[in-house]
This record gives sequence, structure tokens and C-alpha cells, in this order.
Amino acid sequence: QVHLVESGGGTVPAGGSLMLSCAGASFTVSRNCMGWVRHSPGKEREGIGMIYYGLDRSTQTTYIDSVKDRFTISQDNANNTMYLQMQNLKPEDTGTYYCASTRVFNGDECVRLGQVGDFYYWGQGTQVTISG
Repeated sequence: QVHLVESGGGTVPAGGSLMLSCAGASFTVSRNCMGWVRHSPGKEREGIGMIYYGLDRSTQTTYIDSVKDRFTISQDNANNTMYLQMQNLKPEDTGTYYCASTRVFNGDECVRLGQVGDFYYWGQGTQVTISG
């Protein structure tokens, strides 16, 4: 059974940084189109970024405008883990963050995805709260 397990959430002041991790169990992170979804209070869930690591060892990523240049998605294939590095955090970044995977296995298609309905496997979520 596929499991995606997030960790790293917490409370940080505005302007601070936080790194979330997503470990795969019975699931290989690399060569799967994966992403992060955020559910902020009073808002619909939204995909905030996607990543695909290809056979040629190249990485393709995409982000929504509100997090571009502040958030970075990466993968550590040796540890079968995906990361979300968040910097210059703002109160509006508060929410539950989910890692999720699609059933897409190529980068060009992956970077065009990001809607909630694109994802098939989901983690349990981790809470991020930005104070101030």
C-alpha cells in the first residue's frame, strides 16, 4: 500500500523559513510526478508546485505565482524523499500542507499539472502556521 508521510510542520514568525519533508513508503518518489497542495483556512485546496525527476537526472519544477521565488521543491532520491523549502513566509502561507503524487511519469506533462484533481496518492498533511 502506498504511503506518503509528511513532516516538518510547525509555527514560525513571518519572514521565517521552514522545510517540509515527504517520505515515500511502498512508493518511489523519483520518476513520479509529485507536488505539494496547501489548504489554507477559508480557502479551497490549491496545488502550489510540482516536481518531476527524469531518467536523465534532470529535474523539472513549477510553482504558482504566490510562492515562486520563495518556495523550492526538491527530491533526495537516495532517501526517497521530497522536500518543500519555504522562505520569507507570510501569514497567508498558513495552512495544512499535503504532499501528493499523480499517475504521470513525464516532466513536460507534470509541469502543466497542479490542480487538486490531478493527484492520486496523498499524504496525511502537516500544519504550518505563520504568526504575526
